Amino acid sequence: MATIKTTQKGIEYLVGLLKEKAKTITRAIFWKIRHENSQQEDICLKIGRYNKTGFAPETLEVENPKSELTLDNEEFQKLLEFLLENYEPFKKGVKKYIPIDEKFDRKSIEHLKAIFDNPDKQEVLDFIAKNNILSDDLVAGLQNQTRIKAIQEFKIMFGQDLVEQKWQEWFKHNDWVLGSEFVRILDEREIDTANITDYLMQAYDGFLDIVEIKRPQGSLRFWTDGQDHGNYVPSSDLTKAIMQATKYIYEVEREANSVKFLERVGNVKTIKPRCILIFGCSSNWNDDQKKAYRILNSSYHNLTIMTYDHVLKRAKRILKIDNAKEVNQNTRKEEVDIADIPF
Repeated sequence: MATIKTTQKGIEYLVGLLKEKAKTITRAIFWKIRHENSQQEDICLKIGRYNKTGFAPETLEVENPKSELTLDNEEFQKLLEFLLENYEPFKKGVKKYIPIDEKFDRKSIEHLKAIFDNPDKQEVLDFIAKNNILSDDLVAGLQNQTRIKAIQEFKIMFGQDLVEQKWQEWFKHNDWVLGSEFVRILDEREIDTANITDYLMQAYDGFLDIVEIKRPQGSLRFWTDGQDHGNYVPSSDLTKAIMQATKYIYEVEREANSVKFLERVGNVKTIKPRCILIFGCSSNWNDDQKKAYRILNSSYHNLTIMTYDHVLKRAKRILKIDNAKEVNQNTRKEEVDIADIPF
């Protein structure tokens, strides 16, 4: 246990042992110097190597040190800055880097933005990858920070009773929340002139699937108010959404051999399409409603129904964020510990 001692002159100091050998000992000492005319305190550092013979390890001043260096407050603070800024990059073998501190001013930030603001994003990405400008850890960290920000935005939107279009835009920019089974959202949304989906997706196996979303708020209900023979029953709103989703599946299958349709979706293969329907909320469901939901989903082989709460839980699981952590109601920010970010 570290113990701060005081000399007869009232100087507080702390001794730390750095290394002990058979004949010598190396130690470091902090001590405080108080200024009489102000409340300021300077902290100095002394590093020394001493012969063990006749050496008193707790003594502040040692006569005839083998070698000794004393740094005043300014020198010590500069040493701290140097270590904080440079130890990790030097240890990792980075040849050139810019320490991010108060010297990293607005001009530097604007310069970096200008570098990455090239309208040809693919060219920028190719340049970064080819020249190893960003480490794998930093790339993973940036991706996770972006996704955590998206979760924060999701929760804020959830309390604003937004129209369906706003949610369509959010999912378009954050399709990762739908899971790893999807590769990308296709540019095309039309199945035919009468049927336009929210999203046509390319699945990981190369085939075409559908995602249909309904706004989580408004008058749409998941279950009817009462039970029927002791069972929870889908509301008419949900039934209509299910019928719409299954109709889209049917229409996509009808267009499977259409040359024009295949050209519009980029020749993504169309065999037995599936659909994810995102509808309503489930945070206040009881155990019987959760069981009814499980039974309902099991009755469809090509349709999966998810609520917005399920989407949020999936997003947190992807990011390895504890689902028990909620949004701070005052700041509306996600309380995410840095240790939760997997990089």
